[in-house]
Amino acid sequence: MESAIPRHLTCPRSRERRIDDDFVPPFPAWVARADASVTDVVMGYFGVQSKGLDALAKAHVALQHIVGGFSLTEGPGRHDLAHYVDEAGYDNLIAIAYWDKPQSFARWQALPAIDEWWSDEARLGDGLGYFREILSPDTERFETLFSTADRKEGVGALMAGTSAEIQEHGYWGSMRDRLPIAQTDPVEPSGMLGVCGLAPGPRRRTRISGHRNLAVIRSGQEWTETEGKERDRYLGQMEPILHAGMDFLRDEGRSIGCYASRYMRHIDASGQWLEKSFGLSYWHSLADMERWSESHPTHLAIFGTFMGIVQELNFQLKLRLYHEVTVLDSGQQDFEYVNCHPETGLMRGV
Repeated sequence: MESAIPRHLTCPRSRERRIDDDFVPPFPAWVARADASVTDVVMGYFGVQSKGLDALAKAHVALQHIVGGFSLTEGPGRHDLAHYVDEAGYDNLIAIAYWDKPQSFARWQALPAIDEWWSDEARLGDGLGYFREILSPDTERFETLFSTADRKEGVGALMAGTSAEIQEHGYWGSMRDRLPIAQTDPVEPSGMLGVCGLAPGPRRRTRISGHRNLAVIRSGQEWTETEGKERDRYLGQMEPILHAGMDFLRDEGRSIGCYASRYMRHIDASGQWLEKSFGLSYWHSLADMERWSESHPTHLAIFGTFMGIVQELNFQLKLRLYHEVTVLDSGQQDFEYVNCHPETGLMRGV
């Protein structure tokens, strides 16, 4: 067993872990290992928003255009596609792309084929909404976790290696213990979200400025390989409770520090559903996220139901679980919304 924090990012702690050195987790887990030469990554969420079946078909074409751009020079090393219906009833098609070199992302974004399409005034009047949410953390500011060692999702899929079984998981507060920066930094928030330029509204481009130590979590599950009792338990018991928790964060999350939340289903290139989903949520702070996970009835119901199923199946699961948690400095965030309804994404937070 080893620490979740890689050796090259380990330093003397001034902030203690929540566990003793001899702690043994109740089940195994792994983290992705990046080469020491990787110092920063880019996580890009590229969205197309529509309402109604006719507009959704048009949105799929726009999404295909965005994904086509990923094949250009300096494109991402990994991307996923997902769909989400938001609280206002709009369809949101999203391409999530990852780069392990910010310089490559910057050169890709500056390509005329990418920049001119995004900047074109046609984006304001073609009946669709568009958004880009770009996160650029250094490797001290994000952590990953996987329930299996043979497949990685999200930013972890870019990483060359996988750890041995790690110690810092299976207890409240473990995600903070896995963050390299949290060895010495309380990662407390400062500042607030702000609007740069035009206020949210139709036919407008709105940019939202972030604040120091804004926290983001992408947490997912795949049930493709499940069968029998496990599949029945997941789809009949676990998923409805998970969905209810995600709906709470979407509809009422601002009362507990969650700016915005999306519960998304993976799709393939033709728009067909995959048996994979994930929640993505933006938080005022890591501490707010921790309080929800440790004490709120909606998350306790998720955790309690999952542990009950795990114990019933004697810890033998084919369900795959993962997450990535990021705590961003103020200069590592770029949120831009074009012709989107004003409750979209981080615009909810202002």
